[in-house]
Amino acid sequence: MRQGAFENDSKGQFAGHETFPLRLLWLKKAFDAVAEGAPSGTFQEQDAIARFGVGRNMAASIRYWALASHFFEETNKYIRPSALGALILADTGLDPYVEQASTVWLTHWHIASTAHLTTTTYYAFNALTTIEFDPASLIEELLTLVSLRGWRAARGTLKRDVEVFLRSYVRRGDALNEDAAEPLLAELGLIRETRFGGWYEFVRGPKPSLHDGIFAYALAQFWERQGGSTALTAEQISYAPGSPGRVFKLDEDSVITRLMRLDILTDEAWQWTDTAGLRQIQRRADIDPLRLVELAYPHRAMAEAV
Repeated sequence: MRQGAFENDSKGQFAGHETFPLRLLWLKKAFDAVAEGAPSGTFQEQDAIARFGVGRNMAASIRYWALASHFFEETNKYIRPSALGALILADTGLDPYVEQASTVWLTHWHIASTAHLTTTTYYAFNALTTIEFDPASLIEELLTLVSLRGWRAARGTLKRDVEVFLRSYVRRGDALNEDAAEPLLAELGLIRETRFGGWYEFVRGPKPSLHDGIFAYALAQFWERQGGSTALTAEQISYAPGSPGRVFKLDEDSVITRLMRLDILTDEAWQWTDTAGLRQIQRRADIDPLRLVELAYPHRAMAEAV
């Protein structure tokens, strides 16, 4: 059992999305509703239907995905945009209507790199060791995980969560149907259905639409979760649970190619070294993670310079 991918104090969560995958404009809808901060009940009140233009269950789903994206944070039943959320989703932000691939990659990173709200997605990206998988086997593995860790989740709950996970990431041919509208994360093409019915596979490779700034932001967060050491090896960054390599499904060569470019991207705050077969990235100075995100939106920087 692949428990090693989980922190000892982690708790599984397999519900909250109300069976809806994250959709394109939901993050902006959430931002507009709580831009200045608002009670969490904003997503559950009677007028939530009018505020969000969706049913009550879907409004609750918007709240769930808003928090899972880390563009929002909740404290004492009060929800507000995080610093990252304000940077991107404000009307004058980097990408208020989520039109850029960098925003989608950021959303995926936060959803798949921690198990806090999205345990099934985290498990699939970080604990499965095979490229191909089928939903039934994934459900059985999650049931075993739940049992071993003393969590509470019925088979039916896990089955629905796996279904939402697949609907979130797999492109569908019937997107004209409102119920099957293309989910936001499916744009990344990270999972596809195989030629054999009922089986799916992760798509590993270079990921050209993933900007180095987003890769570096993810690396900064992964680095802190590893204890903030002064160096990380290429193998850790490629294969460790919660690493950019695992979450973005990058092959090792693609990870190393990106690490070699970080010297320039970070003004040598991070430096790549390859000495006596030890390939690693070293941290020589701290860098603001939000600055790394800004680098991934050059169109905004150019617009402000005009």
